[in-house]
Amino acid sequence: MKTILLSAPILCLLFLAILFLQSGLDKVFNYNGNKEWLKEHFASSPLKSTVGLLMPVITLLEVAAGLSSAVGIYFIIFERDATIGLIGAQLATVSILALFFGQRLAQDYEGAATLTTYFIIAIMTIYLLWDMIPIGY
Repeated sequence: MKTILLSAPILCLLFLAILFLQSGLDKVFNYNGNKEWLKEHFASSPLKSTVGLLMPVITLLEVAAGLSSAVGIYFIIFERDATIGLIGAQLATVSILALFFGQRLAQDYEGAATLTTYFIIAIMTIYLLWDMIPIGY
């Protein structure tokens, strides 16, 4: 039974690891292409002059969320500790909120709506991992 209960948070973390490592590393290895796309995407939004500043922030958030989620899987399986995974899921949620905010400001409502599914998965992951963390409350 414990194996079944562990599979849900592990699979959720795997989903977040794949999502954010792919997205973040794409920004790292194709930085200029992504930056140009974002400049065009936000050209008529209040964020148009901040793309250069926000690009490294969202890149760092995404890579950190992906790495923490991936490393969290190891810690759950081998160390029976969900702390790193929880941090990964929380970073994923912050990343999604930042992306959602940007999409809404750019009036890309379809893009913002797409992020809702990711947000639900990230929140569900936090919920699943929260009970695995020993807290002194």
